[in-house]
Amino acid sequence: MKIAVIGGGPGGLFTAILARRAFPSAEVAVYERNHRGDTFGWGVVFSDETLGNVEAADPESFAEIRAEFAYWTDIETYIGGEMVLSTGHGFCGLARRTLLEILDRRARALGVELHYETEVHREELEKTADLVVASDGLNSAVRDAKQEVFVPSLDWRKCRFCWLGTNKPLSAFTFIFRENEHGVWNIHAYPFERGEEPRSTWIVECTDETWKRAGLEGASEEETVRYVHELFKDHLEGYDLLINRSIWRTFPTVSCEQWVDGKTVLLGDSAHTAHFSIGSGTKLAMEDSIALVDALVAERTSENSADVPKALARYAASRHVDVIKTQKAAQTSLEWFENSSRYLGQDPVLFTFNLMTRSKRITYENLGLRDPELIDRTRRAYARSVGADPETLTAPAFATYKLRDLTLVNRVVVSPMCQYSAEDGTPGRWHDVHYGARAIGGAGLLWTEATNVSAQGRITPGCTGLYTDEHESRWSEIVGFAKEHSAAAVGLQLGHAGRKASYSRPWDGDAPLADGSAWQTLGPTDQPFLAGAPAPKAMDRADMDQVIEEFRIATERAERAGFDLLEIHAAHGYLLSSFLSPAVNDRGDEYGGAALADRARFPLEVFDAVRAAWPKEKPLFVRISATDWLEGEGQTIEDSIEFARMLKDRGCDAIDVSTAGNVPTSKPVYGRMYQVPFAERIRYEAEIPVQCVGAVQGIDHVNTILAAGRADLVAMARPHLEDPHLTLRAANDAGHVDQFWPPQYLAARRRPK
Repeated sequence: MKIAVIGGGPGGLFTAILARRAFPSAEVAVYERNHRGDTFGWGVVFSDETLGNVEAADPESFAEIRAEFAYWTDIETYIGGEMVLSTGHGFCGLARRTLLEILDRRARALGVELHYETEVHREELEKTADLVVASDGLNSAVRDAKQEVFVPSLDWRKCRFCWLGTNKPLSAFTFIFRENEHGVWNIHAYPFERGEEPRSTWIVECTDETWKRAGLEGASEEETVRYVHELFKDHLEGYDLLINRSIWRTFPTVSCEQWVDGKTVLLGDSAHTAHFSIGSGTKLAMEDSIALVDALVAERTSENSADVPKALARYAASRHVDVIKTQKAAQTSLEWFENSSRYLGQDPVLFTFNLMTRSKRITYENLGLRDPELIDRTRRAYARSVGADPETLTAPAFATYKLRDLTLVNRVVVSPMCQYSAEDGTPGRWHDVHYGARAIGGAGLLWTEATNVSAQGRITPGCTGLYTDEHESRWSEIVGFAKEHSAAAVGLQLGHAGRKASYSRPWDGDAPLADGSAWQTLGPTDQPFLAGAPAPKAMDRADMDQVIEEFRIATERAERAGFDLLEIHAAHGYLLSSFLSPAVNDRGDEYGGAALADRARFPLEVFDAVRAAWPKEKPLFVRISATDWLEGEGQTIEDSIEFARMLKDRGCDAIDVSTAGNVPTSKPVYGRMYQVPFAERIRYEAEIPVQCVGAVQGIDHVNTILAAGRADLVAMARPHLEDPHLTLRAANDAGHVDQFWPPQYLAARRRPK
């Protein structure tokens, strides 16, 4: 077997090493356009997991790498004139040039042909090679020459960064945040060489606007060093900044739909990138190398050959999920740094916790295992920030929250969850049990399912309503039980399904109802949600007036039924949501079109009517879909921020932030807490309280979100289906003695020792 590797970085060299180990008689050659040892940047950071993979793959390389490591366990964060220390992490690093030298020696010892200062073309190599590995980096010529196959996406980010070094010996991963007259500057620094001539990486990062205001556009390396050294001279303490092709650049997030084209495969940065703030570029490349050679071994056909097409398919399948996970974490991290100015007003300890948990891979609970002292400081700082007693608040989830005249006993929320089990809109025995169980489960706020203002507004025949006296009476009984047997506030989510009405229950197919049982639906236009479904009626002024009146009457019924809060449902593609989204609402009158002010007009008319009918002392929320998850169209987060400002001016107390639902072509990027960043942005930019939702998986996530300042209330749906009493369980675990327990359940309450 003959293998040609394009690119002599860590990924390319390690691939060659592993290939020769696995197939000793294979011909393996590496072609690198630069000189031997050429590299930009300074240090490389490894995690324990990556080191374990490298050691298992090639113990000889690992032994040399380990001998060169600088080790540290701490992270120091400098913000607002303070330093906050976090410990227990475990890092190691070495010079990138040293890593290349080690891999070069190991490759030569194994008989790999190394060709430096050599330009090659994939097409020529494929004539004689059985496998071509394109590890030619971020600006991959191989990838760019076959874009129609690899389908690359390059997302150039908005921050500028410059990769400097310093001879200052650092003992920790060091983050510095500083604001001057030009803007906010972030420093990412870490040691990578010990001994008589210590070296550390010193990456400086800022927004493009800050970079330009500082006059660094077009600056030489020497001019950059002078500016950065002066800005951080108190931290550098007389030590030098060092340059190595230290030019200002922007970071591109690279992803490819395909990594394989015939006998050629992309590896490392040519296929995917991960932001330096989680230190994963080299990690990804070397783990790609391990997976690729493992796939070749799995598809071995003889001692020194393999079925390359099968091996490449196996490789791509095996790496796909892990790469996506890493890129998601890296993307979340880089976006945090892009917006670091948003958090400068936080208490330094909370800022540090926010920084530590930015990628969602570290949470309140596992950071507590690493660094219990920091978590204790975080808990106390959070208590002070919300006016709670630091001596008694056991976790952020158990902080009270005041909205108008209502005080929630904690910040855990049971999210609205449709049960599709009503008869003609009337809640039944199922609802008694469902809501009763969750009311006594300890959450501070219990939302009902989407409850409709009219029969026409129901999603399915099984949806609840609040448009008859019977509905009002039954809801009053459900709310009454909750008030008698729990400390939970009970909120009503009030909505109209619009063009997504007249569908069957999910377990009956979740499809438009047949003609015999269907009803006429409404929408901003006559376009159905799904192609081929019955068309809604494009609403005229009379229809709007009717719906506004239905919302008003339902609001009055909600007050009589005893609800503590009200939420207007303007999300998920239901009636008000469909008016807000330009992907749906292309009306030609003053209620639609390109301008948000026009698309928001009818939802705001509904809001005004509800606010006027709802008691002033009671809170009013609005749930929105913050984005349609459509590239270049649909409702955007910017639209939603502006809409939140409109609602705030009209007396809205909080925004319940969800996403998607307006069109079936939306492409949400799912993952843990995947909708929280949208809530956070609305919280900061619209300056209004938010409730977040979306794959929040338990109290650990709740504490993480709250302590980081990403939301004011945290709602969970599926976790409450699985465990109605998860808040009581969490109170026991945290030793929260002030948690209300029904007297019938007191035997299960644990008292702290």
